[in-house]
Amino acid sequence: MKFDVFFSICQTEVDGYMPTERVMFEQFFDQLKLADRLGFETAWIAETHLSCETQKQNTDAVIPHFKGEIGLNTDILQLAHKAFGMTKRINLGSAIRNILCNGGPLAHAEAVKTFLTLHSLDPEEQRKLYFGFAAGRFPFSNKPYGIKPRNEVEKAGWNVIKGLVFKQATEVFLRALKSETFASASLAPLVVYAKQFRNPSEWEAVIAANTQAKLPQSSEGIVIPPFWDFETVGVIPFEAPLDLLQLVVGSHDPEVQKLANSYLPTWVFNLSITPMTMIEDTHQRMGRDFHPDGGAWDRSYMPRTSLIFINGDEGLSPEEQRAKAKAAAHSALENYWRAMEGTLDSRKVAEAVENAVYGNPEDVARQLKEKYDDHDRLMLWFDFNNHDSKAVKASMEAFWNKTRPLLDKGLT
Repeated sequence: MKFDVFFSICQTEVDGYMPTERVMFEQFFDQLKLADRLGFETAWIAETHLSCETQKQNTDAVIPHFKGEIGLNTDILQLAHKAFGMTKRINLGSAIRNILCNGGPLAHAEAVKTFLTLHSLDPEEQRKLYFGFAAGRFPFSNKPYGIKPRNEVEKAGWNVIKGLVFKQATEVFLRALKSETFASASLAPLVVYAKQFRNPSEWEAVIAANTQAKLPQSSEGIVIPPFWDFETVGVIPFEAPLDLLQLVVGSHDPEVQKLANSYLPTWVFNLSITPMTMIEDTHQRMGRDFHPDGGAWDRSYMPRTSLIFINGDEGLSPEEQRAKAKAAAHSALENYWRAMEGTLDSRKVAEAVENAVYGNPEDVARQLKEKYDDHDRLMLWFDFNNHDSKAVKASMEAFWNKTRPLLDKGLT
């Protein structure tokens, strides 16, 4: 297994305590430096755009009961420059960058190319940026940038159209990264048709809306006007090197994965709620669709998040360590469900605890061995709902110094 670490930088209230933004970032960098010293391969950083707290004022708030900010990192590129300057060997990854907001895919391609140009100026630099990209978790991050239904047709078919918008953004982003010069007229058109809709009534609503909108139709279906309309452009710096970049797409749409790999080698993010059947199907499909420049597809090319609640306190017995770890898992997940849904569902909390990895170092090793393939890449999440930086670092050390050797021994 490959062991990475995941940082959420989630500023929410825990047991009545809400850290300041400064404290959150100070603790993150402190934990990052420890991860670097211990030997974790890559640090994945959650990325969020626009305030979760502010969106609660709107009538269509998507997380009305969450207190605080789900994540404080808004720009992996700025953060990575500072992070690389404070560490020696660890790679940095975005989990996940929204390429729809903040100017759209051309703007993000330009920013990434500028970062890579600066990052590679040191001829000895070998650390990579693992650039995870997706459409964004919440609609309130995209709406201010025009990524929302623009007419009644798009309103009726938005569940399908928003996926097509991200697919087109992926094409724009990757073509720009490859330093192509192109215009929006050369993009694959956005077309909606009946088979894309799970509910036939939604397609019927789209057809009805188009009797008034009169959008053009092709032999396939209704053509949606592009969300990015531009004449021929070239995104600079043209000579930005891509050898220290690894793309990771945050979508389980097979067409998006295949499209991305038609341009550049692109890994796939495993979403935490993804069924195991979909994970295995993706591995098989990517064995065929992975870009040839990336070599043969490997299971480690699908990073998987794993919640870790570990107690390695040497002053406690293994049974006491196990009990404290389980209590920590239950408390953290209970608080999470209360914040996300506003009501406490004891069944969901119990299920979430069982899906997490918790216990003493030996328990954690055994559970990871049971839950994951020997060749998986795990993004270990230690800071979930925990602002006690000392405890987070103790968990990281317990895993690296006590659990990891057990797993390595079992894999050799």
